Order: sequence, then structure tokens, then C-alpha cells
Amino acid sequence: MSDQEILPGLEGVMSYHTEFDLRPGNCVAGMKDLPDESVDIVVTSPPYNLGIKYQDYDDNLSTEDYLTWSLEWAGEVRRTLKPEGSFFLNVGASPANPWMPHELALTLRNLFQLQNTIHWIKSITVEPKEADPVSVGHFKPINSKRFLNDCHEFVFHFTKSGKVLVDRLAIGVPYADKSNIARWSHTEGKDKRCRGNNWYVPYETIASRSKDRPHPATFPVELARKCILFHGGEPKELTMMDPFLGIGHAAEAAGESEIGKFIGFEIDEVYLDEAERRLGA
Repeated sequence: MSDQEILPGLEGVMSYHTEFDLRPGNCVAGMKDLPDESVDIVVTSPPYNLGIKYQDYDDNLSTEDYLTWSLEWAGEVRRTLKPEGSFFLNVGASPANPWMPHELALTLRNLFQLQNTIHWIKSITVEPKEADPVSVGHFKPINSKRFLNDCHEFVFHFTKSGKVLVDRLAIGVPYADKSNIARWSHTEGKDKRCRGNNWYVPYETIASRSKDRPHPATFPVELARKCILFHGGEPKELTMMDPFLGIGHAAEAAGESEIGKFIGFEIDEVYLDEAERRLGA
């Protein structure tokens, strides 16, 4: 493992049959220690460059510097990703910088093929017939006379070829009209259909951010779990990585999914300690 060691307390720890390899430090340097084409799935959410207050990272780079840095870490992701691997990149925007997710995706187009664009829906309002509108989920409200509250983020599904086979029905949903099961040959008699690219995954309600979710920008464990299921394959044979581990939500999803090995990098010792605590628990 070169000069980087598994964190004390996690040596040989197997949770839900998953081997966790959590490494402190800069992910760009850290990933250079990994062999070429050794990772099956990457699920990550880098800093968005939106001025979020992290403990040990400046989230206010110039757009040019941010995109240049993104090419550096994404280049290592590409090198370590297997030919049939999946790279799920979660990124959001803000009213002050609405172009950022698209600029980032376009910057990476020389490294990857954009195979799917998934919309992570945090909150949604539906209007049933003959009933009042119903809102479900959670979002961070803004006080504005110009902008709507932002209730979604992107998850870009990148692959090397754009032709990677996935398991759509692993995250499928039952048919509302059961007659469709027999009507369409592609159902093969199964009561499950593709859920599409809008994934409603709300945050869990918490009492205290400092105690329950001590990180300013996390994605739900369930979002990462759906990415794992969508990629498909035998979990115990897969290696998963998150270059921006944070407090370990992707690692938790790997454990729950019984991924064979999980590799995570985190530059902030406080976040890394919290990830270790969660996995140890």
C-alpha cells in the first residue's frame, strides 16, 4: 500500500463482508498508488466550488482552477477504472452558479462517455386528481424573489465506452397497470419496470447536523446504494472507490451491499474519523 496505511482500528475489519481501506490525504496523490483498471465502481461527490464551508478545503477556486483540478482527479479515476466500470459523479448547482455541473461534465468528456444522466430528486410536489397537492422530501430553502428552491442534483453516469451493460431492473418498480406485464414481451412476465432517470431519494430527518451529519454536503446512503445496484454484477467480486469520502456514506452503502472491497480517500481528519466511527459501529 506504499506509504499510505489503512486507518488504525480498521485493519482487517470486515463489515457485511466488505473490506474497508480508508486512506487519509489528497486523493490525487493517493489514487496514484492504485493499479491501472483495478476499480469496478466509483461513487463520489467532489466539492462543488460553490463556497461551501469545509474544514480543510477552500471551495472558492476560480472556474479555470477548479476545472483543471477536476481533470487531475478524474484522470486518476479513469486510469483506475476497469473497461466495464461505472463512474457515478454527484454534483449540484446554486442560483449564483447554475452552469457549474454542466461545465464540469463537459470538461470530462475527453476522459469519459456520458452514458446516463440521473436526476437525484430531494423533494417533489405531486398533484393527484381531485386532491390537494402533496409535497414530500426535504430541501434547503432559499429566500429569493428571483429563484426557485433547488430540489434536485445531478448524478452523471460516466463510463469509458458508453456501452457498459447495467441492471436497470435492480432498481426497478412494480407496474401500476398489471396488464402491462403480459402485454409487453420485454417484461418476461416480471412485475418490474425501469424507474427511469429521476430518482427520488430524500434525506433522512436529523435532530442535529453537528451530531448526526457533521458535514456540510453529503448525499444519502440510499443514493449510493442505488448506483451500486444499477451497475450490477456480483457485489462480493467488486471493488468500489470514493475519492472524496467525507463522512463515509458511500462506504456505508458498500457495506450494506456487501461489496468485496471499498477504497476511500479523505483529506479532512475530522470527516475521516467520523467515517471510521460509522463503519466501526
